[in-house]
Amino acid sequence: MKIAQKYSHLNGEEYLIVHHKKLYKEIIDVIKNIDAEKFRTKISKEKRKIGNKLYSPIEINKAFNNQFAFKSWSESWYNYYITLNRELMEKSILMSAKEQKEFLILNGEKNPIYSYNQTDFVKDKIACEVQFGKYSFVAYDLFVKHMLFYSGGVINLGIEILPTKFMQMQMSSGIAYFEGEVYNVMRQGRNNPPVPLLILGVEP
Repeated sequence: MKIAQKYSHLNGEEYLIVHHKKLYKEIIDVIKNIDAEKFRTKISKEKRKIGNKLYSPIEINKAFNNQFAFKSWSESWYNYYITLNRELMEKSILMSAKEQKEFLILNGEKNPIYSYNQTDFVKDKIACEVQFGKYSFVAYDLFVKHMLFYSGGVINLGIEILPTKFMQMQMSSGIAYFEGEVYNVMRQGRNNPPVPLLILGVEP
């Protein structure tokens, strides 16, 4: 596969080039090492594509998992406690989960709610998500997950790998694609979400 398009938000790609050129090359190599044609195995049952051989999102995701694991990228968990008190949230956000709970209880939160987020591939504070799934999954990554990890001091940059529209047209309906998701980010304004991102559009 290849990187066909790129979108750098809040200097995401620039940060990667300056501070993590080696990791950027690893990501490029991971993408290059995947032969998408091997995973054109899904026989469509959709009316407009019935009988067509489509790219299988599940198989492509597995291939990415194997490639990233081979290069020692691993999943990361961010554990935290929820408070609706903005002042307490801002003061506790960089604390460990245990410290957060103690701090919130000390400041009047009787039963702080525990929560967590997980990201698949993290290395040297760079998070990479591969999304060949539904639109809602990508929106959650871009506007919630990467931001939580960033504000919690777990990562410095979030990377999202998506199929381009060209590739998505050869997949099942409802799959998110690069152009659509970048448009959604651009509509939010230059500084939202407030986390450096690099969105990569890939295709065979």
